[in-house]
Amino acid sequence: MRDEEPAGEPAPNGRTGRGALWGAAIWTLGVAALLVAMPISARDRLPDQLATHWSGSHPDGSMPLTTAALFPAVIWLLVAIGLAVALRFHPARARGSAGPVLAGTGVLLSGAQASIVRSNLDRARWQDAAPMGIEVVLIVVAAGLAGVLAWLATRRPAPTTAMVTAAAPPGEPVLELRAGERLVWLSHASNHWLQALSSVLGLLSVPGVMLAASGRTGSVDWRAVTFFGLGAVVALLCSSVRVRITGAGLHVGFGPFGWPARRLAPAELVSARVEQLTARQAGGWGYRVHRGGSVVFLRRGACLVVRTKRGRDFAVSVDDAERGAALLNALIAGTAGTADAATR
Repeated sequence: MRDEEPAGEPAPNGRTGRGALWGAAIWTLGVAALLVAMPISARDRLPDQLATHWSGSHPDGSMPLTTAALFPAVIWLLVAIGLAVALRFHPARARGSAGPVLAGTGVLLSGAQASIVRSNLDRARWQDAAPMGIEVVLIVVAAGLAGVLAWLATRRPAPTTAMVTAAAPPGEPVLELRAGERLVWLSHASNHWLQALSSVLGLLSVPGVMLAASGRTGSVDWRAVTFFGLGAVVALLCSSVRVRITGAGLHVGFGPFGWPARRLAPAELVSARVEQLTARQAGGWGYRVHRGGSVVFLRRGACLVVRTKRGRDFAVSVDDAERGAALLNALIAGTAGTADAATR
């Protein structure tokens, strides 16, 4: 029997949950440490009281240096704890907002702390602090952009059509498709260690920029920022995949945004199969290119492997690979049958 139900994103597996948890924990601790470190590391160039509030262009409120260092960090940790509690007791409601709130609030507080340090730097009294200007607008815009990007990275795709829920028949992984049937198979996989590595590298690129923004250093070491920033992006893109199989063929999206992506139409494929691979057999973790093709290896076990008409293999470690291979083989067979009929 075959049942059909609305398609949606598969339920998150343990690896995805652990990856998100590690990334959130690293981001939370890193931002807290940065909020405290910016004023403390510059205390020899700051007054005992820091201007922390401005009315127009004039400072009208202050805090002791230690309080100014700890206060935003405490606010930040309370936000993180509140989100953790919401995820624990109301996961369905909080899951979509946790990422944007963490990203936006972290950028907002870090930017505000950098601006406060910069305005008070080398001033004898907090009343002499430099006025706030366009940096306030830039901080708010950056925080909003971070929240939007986090929302795009964590949102769930809306259902589009129906997908086969019956298991593939024994023997060759091929499903029988009825005429006019529209099907889609969705799956994903992630590696929480690569996600954590991306978070660490991303945080390592932040201090240099924040120290320069706070006026603590004269210039930014852009080589280090670029190195850690690019490393974070590459690790993030290689840390997860979203795989979709429709009548148009195979679509593999990389990273949380599903971009870049690789597309293979049924007419470009010879066959699909499932292989059990280890990291050694795949050549390592992440995206790997070898003599016979390429592989996206995120976890050991079943991988969906397709053979192209160019004689090269493309493999991706993904959940429920057997069903994906069965549907792809059915699409390939249907494409071949249509081509044969057209030549007669």
